[in-house]
Amino acid sequence: MFINFWYPAEQSKNIGSEPVKRRMLGQDFVLWRDSKGQAHCLSNTCTHRGGSLSGGKVKDDCIQCPYHGWRFDGDGNCTAIPSLGPDPKIPARTRIDTYPVVERYGLVFCFLGDLPEEERPPIMGIKEWEQEGWSHTIQHYEFNINFQRSIENGIDPAHNEFVHDTHGFKGDWDDYKTPEVIPERTDWGTGFGFTIKAPPLAEKEMRKVSGRDDDAIIWAATGHEGVSSLWTFIHPTDEVHIHQYMFECPVDDENVKVWLINLRNFLTEPEHDERMVGRNEYVVFQDRDVLLDLNPVETPPTRNNEFFMPADLCIGEYRDRLREWEARGWRIDSDEVNRNQMKVAYAIPSPERRNIKGWVLDPVPLVDGSNAELELDKAAGE
Repeated sequence: MFINFWYPAEQSKNIGSEPVKRRMLGQDFVLWRDSKGQAHCLSNTCTHRGGSLSGGKVKDDCIQCPYHGWRFDGDGNCTAIPSLGPDPKIPARTRIDTYPVVERYGLVFCFLGDLPEEERPPIMGIKEWEQEGWSHTIQHYEFNINFQRSIENGIDPAHNEFVHDTHGFKGDWDDYKTPEVIPERTDWGTGFGFTIKAPPLAEKEMRKVSGRDDDAIIWAATGHEGVSSLWTFIHPTDEVHIHQYMFECPVDDENVKVWLINLRNFLTEPEHDERMVGRNEYVVFQDRDVLLDLNPVETPPTRNNEFFMPADLCIGEYRDRLREWEARGWRIDSDEVNRNQMKVAYAIPSPERRNIKGWVLDPVPLVDGSNAELELDKAAGE
């Protein structure tokens, strides 16, 4: 898991004036809205005696701890310590980590890291959002799988033939060969496009709209953006387009929350939403069932433990990006966190930690990036 990226915490409609607890990157957070409608995200652990802030309530636009009534505002400052009486002098060290929040595409995104604003990776863009001629649906899933395995599955062109009967021929296509993968790189991601033969669409109305009754050559493209976002474009014909954007948030190393935003430029009336959601769910659950049985659960630390094919080129590039971000010191040391479970309360370091010294909670331990840097140098020399 990696700090210094934007992660979806919840759909906007589910965050109100009551505190909501969410687990991300192996740590707990509390979210709520103030009286102006602004959403806030703070570390969930009270700096007094470890109370769970999400179990409290919102009072005067602050989150109030249920244990001793300490209050924290949206900037993480402690504003009230009832045991000291009215108008106390509150020590600055009582502050708590707070994280930048942006609401976009119906989701609440939280920046979990300490980078200053100008250095932060972007939230994956959806250019079709609210554009005329497009409709969208939002689906939410929680799976007991590793987020890296999930992202790699999304940028894997070879699995469609065998996992998805809506995309491939169940492995019965004797002349099958995965199209060549030619990566296209961006500042924060890698993607590729390809054409492939696909079976007829199952739904009669879908066939009518697309003009397809037989096997067809379709164009598709996919790629990752950052550590846990994925985009996929499927064009059954030149006129019929399906564009999907998947935002994933690692709960921990073995669990992930996924928000799938599906956009389409056909059958755009709301009465078709349920059908589109069902079609997406059918495909998503096929992926889930395969990923649940992968061994190991997490991706191996090197490629030596898995035999890569040319179709895996984009997956290899994704792993290279992860090593780059590990070399920057952004990878959480999950082994150290697990060793100290129930003994140490950690916090994801917030941007204010670069400006202010003296915090009660220890920052989450990070992996020493020097080994990843050596691996990158070695790969560059080969």
